[in-house]
Amino acid sequence: MKKRLLLTALVLVSSFSAFSQQKDVSIRIYPERGKQTISKHIYGHFAEHLGTCIYGGLWVGEDSKIPNTKGYRTDVLNALKKLQIPNLRWPGGCFADEYHWMDGIGPKANRPKMVNNNWGGVVEDNSFGTHEFLNLCELLECEPYISGNVGSGTVEELAKWVEYMTSDGDSPMANLRRKNGRDKAWKVKYLGVGNESWGCGGDMLPDYYADLYRRYAVYCRNFDENKLFKIASGASDYDYDWTDVLMKKAGKKMHGLSLHYYTVTGWSGSKGSATEFTPDDYYWTMGKCLEIEEVIQKHMTIMDKYDKDKKVGLMVDEWGTWWDVEPGTNPGFLYQQNTMRDAFVAALSLNVFNKYGDRIQMANIAQVVNVLQSMILTKDDKMTLTPTYHVFDMYRVHQDATYLPMDIISETKEIRGRNVALVNASASQKDGLTHITLANIDLNAEQNVNIDFSNTKINSVKGRILTSKNIEDHNTFENPDLVKPQTFTGAKIENGKLNIKLPAKSIVVLEIK
Repeated sequence: MKKRLLLTALVLVSSFSAFSQQKDVSIRIYPERGKQTISKHIYGHFAEHLGTCIYGGLWVGEDSKIPNTKGYRTDVLNALKKLQIPNLRWPGGCFADEYHWMDGIGPKANRPKMVNNNWGGVVEDNSFGTHEFLNLCELLECEPYISGNVGSGTVEELAKWVEYMTSDGDSPMANLRRKNGRDKAWKVKYLGVGNESWGCGGDMLPDYYADLYRRYAVYCRNFDENKLFKIASGASDYDYDWTDVLMKKAGKKMHGLSLHYYTVTGWSGSKGSATEFTPDDYYWTMGKCLEIEEVIQKHMTIMDKYDKDKKVGLMVDEWGTWWDVEPGTNPGFLYQQNTMRDAFVAALSLNVFNKYGDRIQMANIAQVVNVLQSMILTKDDKMTLTPTYHVFDMYRVHQDATYLPMDIISETKEIRGRNVALVNASASQKDGLTHITLANIDLNAEQNVNIDFSNTKINSVKGRILTSKNIEDHNTFENPDLVKPQTFTGAKIENGKLNIKLPAKSIVVLEIK
């Protein structure tokens, strides 16, 4: 038997009996309804002073035997350039609210050391600081996103950092920057006023932080031609009260409000292995991942109450999977492997974010190298790209494209109280091309997908596919190409429509003319 469930105004999902063998999926895309833009900043990244994300991941220093470009790992630099990453958030995370930026400028030999109390208790030598980060962003041609220290810092400290980075005038901080070797100011648009102020960023109550944010917003000024986009420290997943208070008390003083959501089994005890899990664990993860859409909708409803014109952006600036660290690694370094299961979390999450371009202006997966759901893993002079990296590479076609609404009728699977649609999709249009990203989360069954373009003629189709024999498959330094995209030939044009044979546990991107 089959019944239909209305998930959104634009997405229909049909729920079949557990005994049904039908695997047909119907999608109708409406190019004529495309109005909103998918911000490229939804495909943003995050680099924290945590484990080997910075040191050994992004930065090895100019004297390293590892091939480098001005101290940055050349292999990592080239891999990130290929992704066309739009922005990079730094220096945290929890580290941000213990970071004092003046410790990271000037001659490296004179920079004071500190203990990274949040992540492993290791010594941070501050050899990677403001200049190193902003110069990296210039090399990557991406927007820097600075997380300011509110938890243990001062208004004066953050105000002076903004001046140091962005003032071209004859001012004390601009002249200090020049003394340290940078004459021209950098362009820094995105400024986070604290991070997780409800937790590691100060354990604050929403009313207190709202007042504090207003104060910081006054003194973090625009210098010369640089215009700041100020982002308030927002809620963790289901804390809707935090969003309500912030929007009510400070909504008119901010440009963006952050939201953090991790696909995690729990915050205490074991979170489970990144590479060893059951099919039931896998489907539960898919359901938890897709729950982000309901969370986003509820936060957006609150924001709409105070900001009906949607002037304040929702910035999902930490998201991704969080598993137990790999055996034998420092628990404080959050180093985890990355399988096809993680690739699906990335694909499903990005498909969700694409839908809400009228409110979501940025998202930052955690993190870029060697931490949590990373793009890249490194060890000494070795590097491997993760399945998640390949998803971001395939999905970059959506950056700054026009989102195309669609209806989907797909079988669902009930796992631990969640109905999970087996096929998930997103579509966009840019420069005369239409791109569709499809994910079949069924571990065993191929899906026969029929796509109708609402009277729009299609002439050609080509695609790429990411899949592997086992859902646990992942890339290692010894076998770096076990999971990587291949040419996809399972899409055909039939009677003006697209027919796609979508293999089990596969992610596909199609380019249509």
